[in-house]
Amino acid sequence: MISSYSRRYEHQQGFTLIELMISLILGLLVSAAVMQVYLINVKTSSIQSSGSELQDASIFGLQQLEKKVRIANLGNPTTQITSTTVNGGIVLTAANLGITTPYTNTAYLTRRDGDSAIGTNGWTGISNTNVNSDQLTIQYTNTTGNVMSDCEGADAAVNDIVVERYFLRRATGDTSTGNIRNLVLACDAGRVSPTGGILTVGASTDSRNFGTAGQEFIINVDQFKILLGTKSSAAASAGQMMYLPSSSYLLMATKPSITAVKIGLIVHGTTPIIGSNDQSSFTLLGQSNSLKTDTTRQQQVRTSYESTTLLRNARVIDVDTSLTP
Repeated sequence: MISSYSRRYEHQQGFTLIELMISLILGLLVSAAVMQVYLINVKTSSIQSSGSELQDASIFGLQQLEKKVRIANLGNPTTQITSTTVNGGIVLTAANLGITTPYTNTAYLTRRDGDSAIGTNGWTGISNTNVNSDQLTIQYTNTTGNVMSDCEGADAAVNDIVVERYFLRRATGDTSTGNIRNLVLACDAGRVSPTGGILTVGASTDSRNFGTAGQEFIINVDQFKILLGTKSSAAASAGQMMYLPSSSYLLMATKPSITAVKIGLIVHGTTPIIGSNDQSSFTLLGQSNSLKTDTTRQQQVRTSYESTTLLRNARVIDVDTSLTP
């Protein structure tokens, strides 16, 4: 006689091999789906974080740069800006600074690839692309009746003539050794004598002195380019705006007045992109730029910004005197 306990034991059954395999496969599918969702979320989060960092640093800095460029030539009774305008808003030559003697610190002037570059902490053309960067040097007089702040944060007293240059350099403390460096758009501000020439203000470390390493203005910058806007004098396009590199403008036999400045930036975020390639080729102010080859660089969100700023204090009005009432 078989006991009831034995009958209960004989009817107990476990999972079959097929059931175990089906469960395993289903578990793997669910795990794969969860992992895919996780990776997508991480990728999206890294792109959003990098893009947010890029906008926070770049857009605010670009707005401040536009604000500064807009007041170039402020306080100058001469509104037509050329390479010979004393206290001219765009500093292309020593004559714009009121210097009549030979001037060797060419690295402090508005610069372009191929220009000479002499001067401590001056422009070098460094960039993270296959194209050298530019330098923009502007000038204005504080005729607002109130103390202003230059781009380094120092006070500019009433009637101070302020000169500021914007250029790329390595970030303070950067120790990177690859072709892609940690670059910033820096600003170096100084003061100009009313009788011409750069002033030395206080100690050599005073930020109001021209020729220092400058203040970091916009971080995570790969490229900085500028074009100068003038009115075309060609018969076929007379009166139309044209935008030239500073070096091309200086080669013109008859130099038209500068009334605008185009600014181009390539910037990036700091958070590395996970599972996605970053952009490496850009068209900036009509010129092709490709990131330098660097096996150590991190993939990050990169984008380009272009801006056109009209110079408020460089109004040029053409008057046709051939018409009679």
